Amino acid sequence: MLIDSHCHLDYFVETEIEAIVARAREAGVGRMVTIGTRFAQAATVKALAERFADVWGTVGIHPHNVAEHPLPSVEELTALADHPRVIGIGESGLDYFYDKAPREVQTEGFRRHIRAARAAGLPLAIHARQADEDILSILREEHAAGGPFAFLLHCFSSGRALAEGAVALGGYVSFSGILTFPKSTEIREIAASLPEDRLLVETDAPYLAPVPLRGKRCEPAYVVHTAKALAETRGVTEARIEEITTANFFRLFRRAA
Repeated sequence: MLIDSHCHLDYFVETEIEAIVARAREAGVGRMVTIGTRFAQAATVKALAERFADVWGTVGIHPHNVAEHPLPSVEELTALADHPRVIGIGESGLDYFYDKAPREVQTEGFRRHIRAARAAGLPLAIHARQADEDILSILREEHAAGGPFAFLLHCFSSGRALAEGAVALGGYVSFSGILTFPKSTEIREIAASLPEDRLLVETDAPYLAPVPLRGKRCEPAYVVHTAKALAETRGVTEARIEEITTANFFRLFRRAA
C-alpha cells in the first residue's frame, strides 16, 4: 500500500470527507496523516483520526499561523500530542516566502516544536520555504544542544544542501506533487540521489495536485502519481516505491505501528 504522509483533511468540506477517504482507499492508499496547523485545531484533527481507522493526525502550529496567538509552551505542545491517534508534531518550521509571521516568532515556534517532538518521542513535520540556511542551522543547533530528534522535511521543494544536511542528522524527506512538475528538474535530481531509506511521499492535499491532474484540487488518492514519478526518477518499479516509502513511514512514525 501507499501512505499519504501529509494531507489536510479538515480543509475539505465536511460532507466531502467520507468520499475523499473512500477514493483514497480505492486508489490503494492504505493510510493518511492529517496535519495540524493551529493549536485550536487539534481537537478537529483528533476527531478525524478517531473517525477513520486509516487516518492518523499530528498537532502543531504552521509558521503562517504562529503569531495569531501567544505561543504555547513546550510543555503545552507535548501535552497536546498525548493521544493515541496523534503520531507526530507539526507542521512547524520557517516560511520566508510569504512571511506571514515575524521571523523571530517563527524561529521561536520552530524551536519549541522541536523540543516538544523530542519530549514526546514523536517525529516533527517541517515546513521549509525559502529558509534553507536557517532551517538547517536550527536543526543542527537543537541537535547539538538537546540530542537527536526524529523529523521529516515535508513537501520538499528546497535545495540539495538542506536535503543532505537533514539526512545527515537522521531526518527524512517527503515528496509531493511538486516532484511531477515539468520545471522540478532539480527536485527530481535530489530525489534520485537520496538514500532510499529516507524517502516518503505525500499530497499536501488539497494543494499541489500532481501531473496529470495539475490545476485540480488535490486529494490523498493522488499520491499514486507522485509515487509513480518517484519510481521513474529512481529507476525502480512502483511496487518498490510502495515498499520503500511504507517501510520508511512506519520506521519514522513509530506510534503508528
